[in-house]
Amino acid sequence: MQRLFLLFFIVLFSVVSNAQDLNRKIDSLIQSELKETNGPGGVFLIAKKGKPIYEKAFGMANLELDSKLNTNSVFQIGSMTKQFTAIAILMLEEQGKLKVSDPVSNYIPSYPNGDKITIHHLLTHTSGIKDFTKMKALQDIAQKEMTPEQMVDFFKNEPADFAPGEKFEYNNSGYVVLGYIIELVSGGTYEDFIKKNIFDKAGMTNSYYASDRKIIKNRAFGYHKKSSGYVNKTAINFSVPFSSGSLMSTLDDMLKWQNALNQNLLLTQKNAMKAFTKYKLSSGQEIEYGYGWHLKNINGIPTREHGGSIFGFKSMAVYIPSEDIYIVGFSNCDCNSPTQLVKDIAKLTVEDLHNR
Repeated sequence: MQRLFLLFFIVLFSVVSNAQDLNRKIDSLIQSELKETNGPGGVFLIAKKGKPIYEKAFGMANLELDSKLNTNSVFQIGSMTKQFTAIAILMLEEQGKLKVSDPVSNYIPSYPNGDKITIHHLLTHTSGIKDFTKMKALQDIAQKEMTPEQMVDFFKNEPADFAPGEKFEYNNSGYVVLGYIIELVSGGTYEDFIKKNIFDKAGMTNSYYASDRKIIKNRAFGYHKKSSGYVNKTAINFSVPFSSGSLMSTLDDMLKWQNALNQNLLLTQKNAMKAFTKYKLSSGQEIEYGYGWHLKNINGIPTREHGGSIFGFKSMAVYIPSEDIYIVGFSNCDCNSPTQLVKDIAKLTVEDLHNR
């Protein structure tokens, strides 16, 4: 009995020691990038089998008020919004209200070449339509309140970059069109659809359609870095990025999102897998993108990942299905991208678990 107790104690000590060692390595990795404890920083989470095994905050949430970031801080997540838009489209397909093979002209009859561009092309960034973030005229509307229809009208008559299905080119405009289609099909706003059908179902109580006016507890404020020091982020009207980049969330809520996907709370497994399938161009060449996720690998192990960037904020998340490991990182200065950091943390975590 005494020997059994001793063996149990040794195993327990080894597990705790390994976990502490991994934590120290990750702390060191993050602190080598986020060096300023009194500047904007970031928050990071690692989950294994749906449970957090690491969750920490570094740096400041508000420089003017001298308040620190915490693991419940609310960040703008930028283009990680595209995951929610893609799943919303698949939910409407599951309800029989649309098909991803439908041409855009079914919903927006006036859309140029809309009979050739499908919802699938929009989801996979293979539509060829002009990305509005690359248009010089964007500065003229960046602070204006725009309806989804006005946003679509803003870029729809621009010359196409290529024929639908010919190339993969990351594109924000396609996801704005998807948001508009969600509104046309559901009969409500994109914001309401996401809240009722995703945030509420997944229990994401600290996630929002972004607003600079709404009182949001634990809000992380966004910053730019200039040669003279930090400045508050440039203002943007969130109706402009809309369904391509206007959501806010927390570490814990993003874990709830990942768990909701894994547990098929939002979609059947068959339909959810459409988001995680690599698709092909018209030439037959495979692309490393599904619907709202880049499909890459770390040391040959397949991953589902996506980042985001919007004035004052950057975000990144990596999910490793075979290990059921999820890593997410947010930064509240667009001078600190967590993209490589999150990938390095994912690599370190996988290596550590394999070496135990």
